[in-house]
Amino acid sequence: MRLFVALVPSAHALAELDAALGERAAEGVRWGRPEQWHLTLAFLGEVDDRARTGLCERLARAAGRHPPPTLALAGGGHFGGRVLWAGVDGDKAGLRRLAESVRAAARRCGLPVEQRPYRPHLTLARGRPGADLAPLAARLAGFVGAPWTAEELHLVRSRLGAGPDGTARHETVASWPLTGRPMSGQPHSGR
Repeated sequence: MRLFVALVPSAHALAELDAALGERAAEGVRWGRPEQWHLTLAFLGEVDDRARTGLCERLARAAGRHPPPTLALAGGGHFGGRVLWAGVDGDKAGLRRLAESVRAAARRCGLPVEQRPYRPHLTLARGRPGADLAPLAARLAGFVGAPWTAEELHLVRSRLGAGPDGTARHETVASWPLTGRPMSGQPHSGR
């Protein structure tokens, strides 16, 4: 099963971002569907059932140790000509700690995870070779969405080619509430 771990922005946050993007007709760009937009904390690739069972136990513990971060979608950019993304603002330190905890859980289950630093973003579209993503990224330059609180950690299955028009279909396998207490001196979500 091909899996990743993610946070899902509120429906309001996604609708704001969707509206800010406006018209989506762009040569050589394949857009993700707004109902599947998410903040990936760790991509895990293929995971067998035995490893998934252990992973679920560890992710449940991780979720219980981290408070729900208050975040906002803001700005955007592109990684070369391949990925158009929206940025993340708010409790990025808490988000990074959560991502590292998720990655550590995966490593303890023997799953390979990226070693590079976590760079929070929401992937919007992928460009084919030669696509110019700069004008699309420019649309997001001044975008600042309303804050939202990430209440749950999600383990998601990605089924390549199973969605509309050959896109991926994402299905939540399991979710856990983020119930930890804020660290001393760290921002609180205001709940």
